[in-house]
Amino acid sequence: MTASAFSLSIAIPSVGFSILKGQPTIGGLHGTTRHYFCPHCMSWIFTRPEGMDEFVNLRATMLDDASWFTPFIETWTREKLLWATTSAVHSFETLPKKEDYASLIEEYTKQASKPKSINSKG
Repeated sequence: MTASAFSLSIAIPSVGFSILKGQPTIGGLHGTTRHYFCPHCMSWIFTRPEGMDEFVNLRATMLDDASWFTPFIETWTREKLLWATTSAVHSFETLPKKEDYASLIEEYTKQASKPKSINSKG
């Protein structure tokens, strides 16, 4: 869905996420995990993962300033291209186990640089 070797995203707490302008449309895969797109250009904006209501998976390319963003976790590495590498601290063949999320979030919170604000293009 990204036409790239990479699909960068940021887990944003659902309580701190809102649509400020426009109304995205569901596109891509039409399962219980919902992928939201711009209805005009069909760019992938964010995902609401099934069973993980506590966060929204925002496309990092939607940020006005992504200079502070660095990968922390890479997922689905069993499908990655051999030459595709990241600086991610953690790597998973599929997704982390649900019980691993709390410790991953705690570790990320301790080491992450925090932006002054997160504004998305839209």
